[in-house]
Amino acid sequence: MTLRELRSKRGLTQRELALRSGISQSNIAKFEAGISDVDNMTLRTAVKLGDVLKVKDLRELLEP
Repeated sequence: MTLRELRSKRGLTQRELALRSGISQSNIAKFEAGISDVDNMTLRTAVKLGDVLKVKDLRELLEP
């Protein structure tokens, strides 16, 4: 699942995900739009997003 799909599955807006994770909304938007490659996401960012999105396997965040 893509980051957008995971976020939508949890019923969160980009803004809500940003507030809960501490990752800026602009960075989340860039990851979702493909402007920033999720393969270059830092481990810290992946963990923060994964915690909020309740992702057990962080590799799920790396799907295009």
